[in-house]
Amino acid sequence: MENILIYREKEEFKEVHLVLKNANAKQFYEFSFELEDFPNIRIKNITNLQETGLTFGNNKISGIPLANSLHDLDIEFYHIHDESCTEIKKVHLLVNADPKDLWKNIPADGNAVFYKPDETSYKGQFLDKKITAASKRGRSHAHEGKFRDDDFAVKELPGHWSIISVADGAGSASMAREGSRLAADSVNHFFNSEEILSDIEKNIQNIYTSQSQDLQAEGKKNVIRILYGGVLRTYHVLDQTAAQHAFSIKDFHTTLIFALAKKFDFGYVILSFGVGDCPINLISPDFSEVKLLNRMDVGEFGGGTRFVTMKEIFNDDIVSRFGITCVNDFSYLVLMTDGIYDPKFMTESQLENVESWKVFFDDLAGNNDDRAKVDFINDTDIDQKLLTWTDFWSRGNHDDRTLAIIY
Repeated sequence: MENILIYREKEEFKEVHLVLKNANAKQFYEFSFELEDFPNIRIKNITNLQETGLTFGNNKISGIPLANSLHDLDIEFYHIHDESCTEIKKVHLLVNADPKDLWKNIPADGNAVFYKPDETSYKGQFLDKKITAASKRGRSHAHEGKFRDDDFAVKELPGHWSIISVADGAGSASMAREGSRLAADSVNHFFNSEEILSDIEKNIQNIYTSQSQDLQAEGKKNVIRILYGGVLRTYHVLDQTAAQHAFSIKDFHTTLIFALAKKFDFGYVILSFGVGDCPINLISPDFSEVKLLNRMDVGEFGGGTRFVTMKEIFNDDIVSRFGITCVNDFSYLVLMTDGIYDPKFMTESQLENVESWKVFFDDLAGNNDDRAKVDFINDTDIDQKLLTWTDFWSRGNHDDRTLAIIY
């Protein structure tokens, strides 16, 4: 009777319709065998698994499959009352193709005017904190051999100031790749001046240490006036460069955001500017608050895309594009282009949602399909890790991606 029972239980396990969930090539896979209905059955091994790149242990298949294919697997199992006799159950595992592999990666023309590499990354100091940044050509551009239109620039300035600038060249502008590079570099160069920074600092002191409301108001007005001068100078540099090379300034269309910062006795002062749809976000030390430091040209009432290369942005309304922020401390200061913002936040309202940012940093910590991790503690090669992370897959989102994080 016992032998009959053992035989029946083994045959029932053989005949049960066992479907392994599909895997995706180059993405982490895990499948656990639920054997509650077969308490006396144990899986000893799974043959033919090695060719998939996966392993079996603790009753689960896991790992990162190498390539797409349909695999025939043999489950070796036994009955706990007949351990010496193993049986075979056949199952199938389908590994889907990695959608990234369906996109071409054609290098941009190395002989073209205003050539720049398809990707770049950076790590360094920013005030008394650290910074990492990465910029990667989007799949839509790589597929056609076009240039990366995003760019960024970081600079340590006199008097313990620092600046980070990020720009996103317009896809419709033929020289957008140079427009974004030039915009980021030019605004940083403008503020690389002891005289200008000293003037800003004098007014910052009035804003945050003076008891006079008139001096405070005058200080804010003067700071914005100086920042305005930096943006206007950037416009003129772009305009002049376009003319020198027989282009229209429209061929250099680019967005621009920047954060100019210094640590004072009374806190970190962050001066910000933004034109276009790229956000600057400041996150509190305990992750309880997130501030959007710039106005964004997005949404139904955004009035369409705006660029620093548009003369019409230099009107009375431009004052709303500048920000003056002071905090005792912060955990992260983040700047990004829409190649990151669109797939990870989707809407402007999510940019000040604490939970959305917790999900975002959880993603950076490795909770993603690629298991790509950006480690802010063991940060020896953090710039390369960030560059790898920016290669994430998001259906329908294949724009250039630039992300800068002060931490």
